[in-house]
Amino acid sequence: MRRLPTISLHPLTIALGALSAQPSPRSNPHLVAPIATWDEAIPLGNGLLGGLLWGGDSRLNISLDRGDLWDLRPAARYGSDGYRWADVQRLVAQRKEDSLHLRFDEPYDRIPYPTKLPGGRVVITLDPSRVARQFSLDLARAEAEVALSSGVVRGFFSARDTVALFSVPGLQAVEIVRPASLDKLGYTSATRGGDTTATTRDQWMEQRTTEGLRYVVAIAQRRRDSITTLAITIATTRDGASPVGIAKARLARALDRGYGAMVQAHERWWTDYWRSVASLTVPDSALQAHLDLVQYFYGAAARRGTPPIPLQGVWTADGSALPPWKGDIHNDLNTQMTYLAAHASGAREAMRGWLDYQWRLLPRYRRFARDFYGVDGAAIPGVMAIDGLPLGGWGQYSLSPTMGLWVAQSFALEWRYSQDRRFLRERAYPFVTDLGRAISGLLRPTADGTLRLPLSTSPELYDNSMKAWLPSPSNFDLSLLHWVFETLDSMATTLGDHAAARRWRTTGARLDPLAIDATSGGLAVAAGIPLAESHRHFSNAMAIHPLGLLTMDATADTGTIRRTVDQLRQFGTGEWMGYSFAWYSAMLARTGRGDDALRYLEDYRRGFLLRNGFHANGEQTRLGLSNAHYRPFTLEGNFLALEAAQEMLLQSWGGVVRVFPAVSTRWPDAQFRDLRAEGGWSVSASRVAGRTRTVRITSTVGGVLRVRDPFDGARVRWTGAAVRKIGSDYQARLAKGAVLVGTRDE
Repeated sequence: MRRLPTISLHPLTIALGALSAQPSPRSNPHLVAPIATWDEAIPLGNGLLGGLLWGGDSRLNISLDRGDLWDLRPAARYGSDGYRWADVQRLVAQRKEDSLHLRFDEPYDRIPYPTKLPGGRVVITLDPSRVARQFSLDLARAEAEVALSSGVVRGFFSARDTVALFSVPGLQAVEIVRPASLDKLGYTSATRGGDTTATTRDQWMEQRTTEGLRYVVAIAQRRRDSITTLAITIATTRDGASPVGIAKARLARALDRGYGAMVQAHERWWTDYWRSVASLTVPDSALQAHLDLVQYFYGAAARRGTPPIPLQGVWTADGSALPPWKGDIHNDLNTQMTYLAAHASGAREAMRGWLDYQWRLLPRYRRFARDFYGVDGAAIPGVMAIDGLPLGGWGQYSLSPTMGLWVAQSFALEWRYSQDRRFLRERAYPFVTDLGRAISGLLRPTADGTLRLPLSTSPELYDNSMKAWLPSPSNFDLSLLHWVFETLDSMATTLGDHAAARRWRTTGARLDPLAIDATSGGLAVAAGIPLAESHRHFSNAMAIHPLGLLTMDATADTGTIRRTVDQLRQFGTGEWMGYSFAWYSAMLARTGRGDDALRYLEDYRRGFLLRNGFHANGEQTRLGLSNAHYRPFTLEGNFLALEAAQEMLLQSWGGVVRVFPAVSTRWPDAQFRDLRAEGGWSVSASRVAGRTRTVRITSTVGGVLRVRDPFDGARVRWTGAAVRKIGSDYQARLAKGAVLVGTRDE
């Protein structure tokens, strides 16, 4: 991601394919010391291990996390007698609110597990003459620096090994601090040990948790002259029977190789990463820096073969309290929106890690469908632990059977973006089919043959009250139901299974249509229930974004879309969270309203970011944007901001690539490199003085390209393939690997 250089038109258009594949140093975070709290720290990570670097004076802290550290003791017996979907239906029908809360909500609040676990804190004490002045993060190299009054501390979490290394001048002491929050789980004190040899000193802390899980935080140090190299890791019994031995061997190997060799291998991984993902260039340095940071988050917090990104990624809370919302896998918007931008951004390691994780859990989801819902197929809890078991919470949403359909969108989008037919046949279609079977088993016919769910809600409208159980199907549920059956129809047709396609299509045709508010003309909450208040979750508008069931290309939809989007703004932003602003920006981009989309994206950035760029749910700057001012950070808002910016620059729904479809007039100059589009296209484009200058499209799989005229009717020179204009679209057939370039002919 780059800020736009001040150069003339022709060098810009010529250099489009040679844009730097790394973020500019101008995007690097620089935080003046002290950093007094862990949640404003410099974030480092490699998908499995994470660290937060913070502190002040001559004391530095590294708050450690490991993605698979969980206490997995169940809090309630979901799927057993009294704790099934049939019991939810019965208690709702009887209006027994207290019983509902007792069984499906109260365990989440009263019992601290299941929960994500913090790893521990490494405390570094420096010579008193060395005082921290500034903390920095080099995004391109994923390396942190602490500028001292004398010297520099450097550190990174290796992209290739399960270890972190820090180069520390003037080290006086280093210690491992056990998280005080573990006491809330009833754990015994940690055991400690250490060894000293002629060259190395190491220390470790072993914490016994539950169900046989033990984890070890270990440090090893070697000193040369005034510089000490620290190697840090977390090992668990999942790595082997002796986590202490594993940790010590891991650290010894790292120190034997040395900081220089280790950081070189680490930097090569990050160089490859930045080459593989898209870059965006916008003429706003503050927003540019944030977009670069979010793309960094994909590389630091997610990999193939590591746990998925939960609410706070690999940066679990370091304090006296356990992580907010238990740091769980929250499928009530959070995980879906965290991964949504990965398709277009090209963050394939993150996306494939998420899909692999979901695929591995499919047997558990099948058991959950059978035991809790009493149907065949698969169902995904709305709120779950890393092992896929439900945590409970507000039962209307944590146990909603449609949340899993939203998770399944990741599989469908991966197919649409990659056009990987093998992935469709072996992963996407089987996964979505299992979810479709389960949800079909829950549908019940009404007197006129319409199929409906027995219960319906609209997250998180009416919070945890009985009013949240709606008397008619919510547009949230209906949108996801229509989406899944349309998607299964399309997948089956593509694979040549026309009989299955007809069955999915027939089921979808028996659903209620989306509910339209008779007064406003926009999407209602449900039939007979208009949206009547400001709310953080735009669940009634799912059909617009992210599902795309209603589009601006369909004449019949445009009025409904505009009125829905306007109504969300009409009730004000008082009850919105930070992620709401970023989501609304993306929704506005879908309607082509670039100036409005930028305004709300800027409101998100101005009001809802902590000092280090983490998204805070509540407004932090008291600008009057929201009534909520609470602090806990969650990452979905960050990734939604990237999604919104990408939607402004490129869209590809409905089989048509749209270049600069919602770019603000305040962005007369903008460009992007290698944004991905549905259909297997990689797109780069430049815009100067408010006009598109160059578009370059690479075919990754081959096929027929349709691109909406990005040149506003101007004459264009095309190279690379035969192009014809049909209506407002250019069309061309490209072979795999072919490159089509269009340049405005001035």
